[in-house]
Amino acid sequence: MAVDIGTGLLGLGAGLALAGGAIGAGIAEQQIGAAAVGAMAEKEELFGKGLILTVIPETLVIFGMVVAILIIGMAGP
Repeated sequence: MAVDIGTGLLGLGAGLALAGGAIGAGIAEQQIGAAAVGAMAEKEELFGKGLILTVIPETLVIFGMVVAILIIGMAGP
C-alpha cells in the first residue's frame, strides 16, 4: 500500500501539535512548580493550591492531543 506525501505531512503536523503542547506545559510547570514549592516551604497549608496550580498546565497537553487526533482524522479512510 503506497502512502503519499500528504499522509506523511498530516502525521508530521499531528506530532508537532502534540510536541508543542508538551513543551509548553513543561515550561509552565517548571515556573509554577518552583513557586509552589517555595510557597509550601513557608506555609504548609498551601499544598492543595500548589498541587492544583501545578496540574493546570497539563491541559495544554490534552488540547495538543485532541488537535493531533483531529489532524490524523483528516487523513480519511
